[in-house]
Amino acid sequence: MPSAPPDSPPAVATAPSAPPTPATPLARSAVALAFWVTMAGTTVPTPLYPLYQQAFGFSPLMVTVTFAVYAAGVVVGLLTLGRLSDRIGRRPVMAGALLLAAVAAGLFEAASALPWLLVARVVSGLAAALVTGAATAALLDLAPPERRLRAQTLALAANMGGLAGGTLLSGILAEWAGSPLRLPWMVMLALTAVALLGLFAVPESAPGGGPREARRTARRETPRETPGNPPPFVPPLVPTAIRPALLRAALTAGSGFAALGVLTSVSGLFLATVLGIHHHALTGLVACLAFVATGAGQLLARVLPGPRALPAACAGLVVAAALVATALLTGTLPPLLLGAVLNGLATGTAVATGLATINGGVEPRRRGEAISAYFAVLYTMLSVPVVGAGLLIRATDLCTAGVVFSALVAVLAVGVAGGLTGRRARPTPLAAEEA
Repeated sequence: MPSAPPDSPPAVATAPSAPPTPATPLARSAVALAFWVTMAGTTVPTPLYPLYQQAFGFSPLMVTVTFAVYAAGVVVGLLTLGRLSDRIGRRPVMAGALLLAAVAAGLFEAASALPWLLVARVVSGLAAALVTGAATAALLDLAPPERRLRAQTLALAANMGGLAGGTLLSGILAEWAGSPLRLPWMVMLALTAVALLGLFAVPESAPGGGPREARRTARRETPRETPGNPPPFVPPLVPTAIRPALLRAALTAGSGFAALGVLTSVSGLFLATVLGIHHHALTGLVACLAFVATGAGQLLARVLPGPRALPAACAGLVVAAALVATALLTGTLPPLLLGAVLNGLATGTAVATGLATINGGVEPRRRGEAISAYFAVLYTMLSVPVVGAGLLIRATDLCTAGVVFSALVAVLAVGVAGGLTGRRARPTPLAAEEA
């Protein structure tokens, strides 16, 4: 397993957890497929935004708003439902995520105006929120201790592979097949049905043992309610001991997420208005490269020494921002492609570092909650800047807005890197054992 990030605390002191639920390769593949399909559905609209603009007549600002409401749905879902897979089980939550993904696909397929897209994006965000914590935790639960790193790799591959596959699939279908605003969603509905069937091969892996045991535990741990004294809302939390290390990883990865969000939401606009290229498959390819590189970045986190992983990620984000700004100022495609790849590598390195911190410092029964809290921070840093970029595009132009945004990402990355200077990595006992 990768070395823990700088100043990682010792693992929480708990009794040894029960052995992982026995699982076949088919079960792990079914979880990965459910993760992949749900995340793929969230990026299918990326190459289609120019077509939606033409069909429904909305502005570039509304493109960024449409993208941002998805991220808002993810954040709301993570904050309100982040504990759900720890309480009722991984499998029912993954099934719920797939059902929501199917609803979102159906809404997109039937869309006749902008409000349909906004509702569909919110539902898609809720699906992503449910599956992110549940599927990642399930893959870790189903892996024996000596293969947790492989499980983490599979989770990130399913996550980022889905994001990359969705945008590439829809770009290809939109460019070379008929019904570009409907056929991609029909394909996604078929894939979702296959993924739902696959969940029958997945054993329940939540430490509580499933819904019945979880309800009993919840009754023992939850204070008695009265009509005038309802229980307060408690968002998903991260153990205090690992918060500093996780926050540093989240700020770095969040900077990359912000850049990815703007890149994927306006790449079609950049190709069409700056380069004069109207090619849906190429739009999908730009986003696909960014997401594939984000998945590959987690492999880079393994070979980088622990103290150097986040500083290297910050440096990568700065160079990537410079490349994207160069593409905008010169109106050329190669710097944009290189910037997308480098930004993805840096983001993936930071994301993997944060997940390694959770894996080594959070007990299994709270792992889904911690993962949800972590990704809530990342998606918050994705959604707000995207709308800001849209407002800036409206006030100025695409090139000016893109350059300013790139500069802000670079400044944030430099600030995080400065905070990392002089810190030393202290791997958790679990991380040291699995390295």
